[in-house]
Amino acid sequence: MATQNEDHRKISCKKTLSVYPKPLPSRIHFLSLSNLDRKCPTLMYLVLFYKSSRVHENLSIESLFTSLKMGLEGALSVWYPAAGKLILNAHSGKLDLFCNNSGAVLVQADTKVKLSELGDLSHYNKFYEGLVYKPFFSGNFSDMPLVTAQVTKFGCGGYSLGLGISHSLFDGLATLEFLTAWASSTAQRETAGLGSFNPVHDRGRLLVESTQNQYSADKSGEGADGTRVVAFDHLHQLIEQAASTTSVSAGRDLGSCKFSEIGSANQEGYVLKTFHLTGQMIENLKIKVIRGKNVRACSSFEVVAAHLWKARTKAMGLRKDRRVCLQFAVDTRSKMNPPLPKLFSGNAYVLSSVSSAAGELEEESLETIVEKIKEAKGFITERYVKAYLKALDSPQRALPPIPELTMVSDWTRMPFHTVDFGHGSAAYAYPLSPPLPQVAYLMQSPNDTGGIDVRIGLLKQDEQAFTRYFLACL
Repeated sequence: MATQNEDHRKISCKKTLSVYPKPLPSRIHFLSLSNLDRKCPTLMYLVLFYKSSRVHENLSIESLFTSLKMGLEGALSVWYPAAGKLILNAHSGKLDLFCNNSGAVLVQADTKVKLSELGDLSHYNKFYEGLVYKPFFSGNFSDMPLVTAQVTKFGCGGYSLGLGISHSLFDGLATLEFLTAWASSTAQRETAGLGSFNPVHDRGRLLVESTQNQYSADKSGEGADGTRVVAFDHLHQLIEQAASTTSVSAGRDLGSCKFSEIGSANQEGYVLKTFHLTGQMIENLKIKVIRGKNVRACSSFEVVAAHLWKARTKAMGLRKDRRVCLQFAVDTRSKMNPPLPKLFSGNAYVLSSVSSAAGELEEESLETIVEKIKEAKGFITERYVKAYLKALDSPQRALPPIPELTMVSDWTRMPFHTVDFGHGSAAYAYPLSPPLPQVAYLMQSPNDTGGIDVRIGLLKQDEQAFTRYFLACL
């Protein structure tokens, strides 16, 4: 029998339906995906929290659901691949997109819980898992919707919008554009709100033609034209290092993973932690960097990523001779010649990489690490992108655990909390655990201009040490 508290925290799903593009796109067709799109075809989950206000204190869940449905119909008519299905290409054996207007899923739910009872929304709460619709996965991606959304009305009058979006559809920037368009269509209750959006869905120059002279991601870090893909070079070094030792580190049960899931591990061993860095804390870090002779300016991402890499490596207590690596995603839209269209809707990020011995990293100044990050970003050229795409054409294989790999995702250019469905900006936008729980997300803080929230998955045995080293001297 449920306790009173369990009943209070219950989330009741009232309605689930499919939402189709309106008007329907004129043709059904196949859309070839790039190797960047195929890396992670799973749904990525994000929860937007909207507090109650005088503007919508009497807003019913039925009215909210209807307006979101109408807005989504309009958005899907423009972002029509989101209403399609992934399908296995019989010729290539790879996933592509079937734009067949099969629809997205929209769920209506409510709960007696008040948003205030959840406390600080930036901190993970198991309750968040019930705020997204997670369709059953049979092992066949063709059976999965590409977009799911659950609107949940809270006891205080506020609501959340829990989103599940296939990473094969969009990268972070494209997801933000899609949600902004949906919000615009919802707020205006008409498709006229979509007039300023003209997304480009064709993957164009990011497609790789199948050739006999494939880049070998398992054996070489060099493309057909001699371009080195540094991210793969460094990853191979870590693989060889892990293979040469019986145990990477005592007590670390991380499991194995596929090449496209580099760094992945058993999520049960991780805790999700959020650290808030104020604008002043970040400025203090920047001052340490620009006091040197070689760096005149640096971005918030560069300095926080450098500080985080050093703190995480130190917290793991690795031997000084162990190779460690920092990898981070770089947007290639402006790296191509000519640049990709502004509203290119596919995945356009590749990994850049910095490597060091753990002992050297511990001794290096923040200025030196930032210099290396800047240099690694400069390596990302069109030739690098093409070699990277071919690298992903290689067969997948299981990899050993790689705790020495630190991965950082820059969301500071993706302010999801600003998405406004007609009731103001969200109080917070929280990403649920991704396939790689240890990835660190750097996100704009909704309540602190210039501040950054750092969400990271940490092994339980590293949590206290990381917290101490990361917050030291800030």
